[in-house]
Amino acid sequence: MGSDAFDVVIIGGGPTGMMLASELRLHGVDVLVLERDAEPTRLVRSLGLHARSLEIMDQRGLLDRFLEQGTRHPGIGSFAGIVSPHPVTLDTAHGYTLGIPQPITDRLLADRAAELGAEIRRGQEVTGFEQDDDGVVVELADGSRVRSRWLVGCDGGRSVVRRTLGIDFPGQPATTEWILGEVEATASAEEVAAVSEEVRKTHLGFGIGPTGDGIFRAVVPAASVSEDRTAPPTLDEFRTQLRAYAGTDFGIHSPRSLSRFTDATRLAERYRVGRVLIAGDAAHVHPPLGGQGLNLGIQDAFNLGWKLAAQIDGWAPEDLLDTYFSERHPAAEQVLTITRAQSELISPEPGPQAVRRLLTELIEFEDVARFLAEKIAGTGVRYDFGDGPALLGRRMRDFPLSEGRLYERMRDGRGLLLDSTGTLTVAGWADRVDSVASLDADLGGPALLLRPDGHIAWIGADQGDLRARLRRWFGAATE
Repeated sequence: MGSDAFDVVIIGGGPTGMMLASELRLHGVDVLVLERDAEPTRLVRSLGLHARSLEIMDQRGLLDRFLEQGTRHPGIGSFAGIVSPHPVTLDTAHGYTLGIPQPITDRLLADRAAELGAEIRRGQEVTGFEQDDDGVVVELADGSRVRSRWLVGCDGGRSVVRRTLGIDFPGQPATTEWILGEVEATASAEEVAAVSEEVRKTHLGFGIGPTGDGIFRAVVPAASVSEDRTAPPTLDEFRTQLRAYAGTDFGIHSPRSLSRFTDATRLAERYRVGRVLIAGDAAHVHPPLGGQGLNLGIQDAFNLGWKLAAQIDGWAPEDLLDTYFSERHPAAEQVLTITRAQSELISPEPGPQAVRRLLTELIEFEDVARFLAEKIAGTGVRYDFGDGPALLGRRMRDFPLSEGRLYERMRDGRGLLLDSTGTLTVAGWADRVDSVASLDADLGGPALLLRPDGHIAWIGADQGDLRARLRRWFGAATE
């Protein structure tokens, strides 16, 4: 490949790509991010971060940056607009939703990647690539080429990387389309709120409200599903649909952004072919209900980053990189299920409305409300690590240590042994795994081994069992 090749080229500079770049740089991996757009987009496709994503930011020392730029909203949010009649307490230190527009999230993650030394090139459109046993050659629209040992496509639902690999993308095509716009309006905020409240009694796919600076964010069902979704809607089209549903277009003008989205639901059959992988929307698309997409992509990157770094560093167990697919594909499948369900539940048709009335009664049961809240928050994910205690495979929530907090000990992206017995050791893996002994906290077991992503890989007290689990996730011991 040559000495000037990168370790990893990431195609796509959105939140998934920038999160992955940061995770790789924590381990010294040489990273290049190629982003097609010359300037960061102003389009607000996501409005917030859920609890698990907030935990991830906390684990990497980024949470304060996000809290300074966002607004905390108590609770986890509703399921298809159905609000639980009682507050739901989740097993997390971040039992809230952080309202933060996607352009700010994009900027904060890009800043972090750059701080850690990732090279970011904007205005670089990728047209194709070729791979062999040693690496990948990426072809750009300007005729230049870039070489790397690995390639990761974080390039969205119309992913060039996924299509070039020939990965099947099965699922359900779009049946409903919405128009989303950020616009100014001559109508008062009070008039907008009153009309929106009335329309939403029968059309839950409609909404409009202020975002600040005189801007209103509005969403309304389109007249039909567009044949060409790459063509943005016009302001006249937006006005027509607002009048059709609300009886007024609110005097909208001066659009900051106009875009389309649908209820299409698709999940890639594979996440890897040779030295090329996909993550985020390149691997899965779904309706936007519940604000899951950006969060799911960040969590993909958090799972993949340390594993790909281990592969590059040479200590990864043989099948470690394969666990990226075996863990994240089922997680995406769950998100696709709940977003598709919510999309159906906002339909005004009699069948979905009957199911909605039933779910409204069921959500009065606290266990049901918590189950749905964990799905939205992302805190209920449990990876399959085989038989064991209920905590095995789940992420560990933050808690106080004798000095500082758990998440503060995870900033470097290394494994961590939490040992309340004071008798266990990570000798042989100390270059990859840290250890905290003599804990007063209730761990749910005598000792826990956490992977770099915070998921519990082992629970026990036997040194032999621990060594076996260290080999499973962190490779062979050093002499």
